[in-house]
Amino acid sequence: MPGYLAKQAELKAKGVSDVIVYCVNDSAVMDAWAKDQKVDGSIVSMYGDSGSLLAKATGLELVDAGVMQALGNPRCKRHTMIVEDMVVKEIFVAESPGDPTGDAKPESTFVDNILKHL
Repeated sequence: MPGYLAKQAELKAKGVSDVIVYCVNDSAVMDAWAKDQKVDGSIVSMYGDSGSLLAKATGLELVDAGVMQALGNPRCKRHTMIVEDMVVKEIFVAESPGDPTGDAKPESTFVDNILKHL
C-alpha cells in the first residue's frame, strides 16, 4: 500500500480515481489498518469483506489447506485489478505453485506494474 500512496499523482495522471483495498477482515480491522497507513484524504479506500463475498464472487478466495490451518478461515488471494466503468480490464494475482499467498513474488500487484498497464 505505501507504493500506491506514494504514487498517487502518477496514478491520477493516468486516470485512476480510486484505489480500493479489500481484505477478508471486519470493518474495525480495516479502519485500524487505514488509520495506521494514513490513507485519510488519499485516493486509497479500505473495505472489509468479512464474509468473503467479493473474494468468492471474483474467484479469488484463498482456501489453501495450509492457509486454512494457520488462519482458520478462507482469505483472499493477493491481487490487483484494473477496473474501468465497472468492467475488470486486467487482473494480476500473486501466487505460484507452493506459494498460494504470493508472499515470495508479490511484484505483479505492486503499483509500478499497474502503472505499466494503464
